[in-house]
Amino acid sequence: MNTAGKLSAYGAALALVAGGGWAIGTAVGPVTSEAGTRGAEDAAHGDTHSGTVAEATQPDQPAGLASSRGGYTLTPTSTTLTTGTTNQFSFRITGPDGQPVTGFDIEHDKRMHLIVVRRDTAGFQHVHPDMAADGTWTVPLNVADAGSYRAFADFKATGGEAMTLGVDLAAAGDFQPVGYQPSQVAEVDGYQVRFDGQLVPGQTSKVTLTVAKDGREVTDLQPYLGAYGHLVALREGDLAYLHVHPDGSPGDGTTRPGPSITFYAEVPSAGTYRLFLDFQHEGKVHTAEFTVPSQGAPPAQAQPPMSPPAPADDGHGGHG
Repeated sequence: MNTAGKLSAYGAALALVAGGGWAIGTAVGPVTSEAGTRGAEDAAHGDTHSGTVAEATQPDQPAGLASSRGGYTLTPTSTTLTTGTTNQFSFRITGPDGQPVTGFDIEHDKRMHLIVVRRDTAGFQHVHPDMAADGTWTVPLNVADAGSYRAFADFKATGGEAMTLGVDLAAAGDFQPVGYQPSQVAEVDGYQVRFDGQLVPGQTSKVTLTVAKDGREVTDLQPYLGAYGHLVALREGDLAYLHVHPDGSPGDGTTRPGPSITFYAEVPSAGTYRLFLDFQHEGKVHTAEFTVPSQGAPPAQAQPPMSPPAPADDGHGGHG
């Protein structure tokens, strides 16, 4: 896969929230882009949106690190959130003419994907705002804990390039940072999800996520946003953004509804990545989280194997 550009060094950013402040780490390394370069691979992988780390229009800048690029700007109505309550978060995307954009293409069943996560990568949310006639997007957000959050707007304006813009939000209060150890097996709502594969900077990496529940592999995953799974990767330190969709699609005659979901991803540099897999089963969406060092970063700790399938019977556990 071709490399679209390189990322120059990004300095540390400092976010202060009432009662606590902390430094945002610095990440340096080449940033590659698959946008507009995948060609035949897109057709083979059944994905036209994977790997938007740096859009081709501005290859020197990774996705999600700027609130404005290519003439488009993400402007929130407010940059503060209140913990313990529902916040009606709203924003606009203005175009090269300075006016709010109202025309957006549907990408994976939605015109706007909004990712919200605290800067220590806690509290991940993937939501879909509604747009008013004047171009104002609104979505209810709930944040449990204080801290500095990053909101990523992932969209494609009609006639424009697919891109991701980001903006910082602050929730006042006592900030308690969360640290993460390397982990390639996630437990969520009674499900066990295993990550297999190696993230190799600058190369297309094949990774597989395998879903089990109560010791049995899940073979009846349900489509969610036109796919059996959605994977978001954030580089620790600066939160460089990568949104990847899986190989194949439901109903194509070859893609099975589990237990495994295969992705082709290209990470921008050596480092540690936080990955978030959204999948749907029995009518509910679940999010599994992983912490995976790429090649050139400290190796991940050995992970326990997934439980083998239990003998066939009719017992099924409920949702956690």
